[in-house]
This record gives sequence, structure tokens and C-alpha cells, in this order.
Amino acid sequence: MTPRLLSIGLVLALITQVHAADTPDTTAAPEPTATERLANARSAVDAKNWQRALTELRAALQAAPDNADVHNLLGFSYRKQAKPDLPKAFEHYRQALKLNPTHRGAHEYIGEAYLMDNKPAEAERHLAELEKICGNRSCEEYADLAKAIADFKPPK
Repeated sequence: MTPRLLSIGLVLALITQVHAADTPDTTAAPEPTATERLANARSAVDAKNWQRALTELRAALQAAPDNADVHNLLGFSYRKQAKPDLPKAFEHYRQALKLNPTHRGAHEYIGEAYLMDNKPAEAERHLAELEKICGNRSCEEYADLAKAIADFKPPK
């Protein structure tokens, strides 16, 4: 190969590399799955970042509308915001329980929401459901709701 052809080849190779570096990558990252969104939401819940949790959970709901865990965490996030949205929380807790009637977290959290709504009898009903589902000795959800009921003081 002559030096001239070699030089032309090198120049063309450099031009191709420069052009490739300047060309934006048009392949978008894949959308996170419902499972990934749920994991992101759990991290946001742990950080008490309710808006981020709600954003992730709404996206997860689009991908997995029949996921009881997504509905349960949506209810929890709506309830835990600085200004709780109890109607939305109840909507999602009820949907979680419709999808999975033995969802322990949903029973605990809807019971706590009923206490916030000054309806201790409804909370007691969910405590009784938890006792049927997991007992009252080694069931964390039962223990947490029982404590919340015991500590409940009606508003004056």
C-alpha cells in the first residue's frame, strides 16, 4: 500500500470516529419495569419522599394495574403525605384488598387510616382479619395495628 493511500485511509478513519463521537445516541434507555418502579418507590418511602414515591407508584400502576403491593404502597403514600389524602388512600387500600384479601400490610394500613378518620370500629375489624390471617403473637402487622388502636385517642 502506498503512503498516499495509507494517509487517505487514516484520514477517513479519523473522520468516521469524529463523526461517530458527535452523533448523539438515539437509542433511549428502556422504561423501568413495574418491579423496578416499585423498588424505587420503596426507597422513596424509606426516605419519606412521598411525591417521588407517588410518581414511581403511578408509573408502576400503569404497567401493573392488578398489583396489590402497588395499590397498598399508593394508599400508604397518600396517607403519609404532609396533607394526607385519605379518600385516595382508602381507594387504593380497598383495591389492594380486593386483589389480595389476605394482604397483611393493606389490613394494617387501612386500619391505621380508619383511626386517622376517627373510625376505630373499622380499624378493629381489620385487626380481627389480621388475627385470622397471621395470628396475634408473631405477626408484625397485627402487633402494629393493635398498638395503634390501643394508643388511639378520639379527637375532642
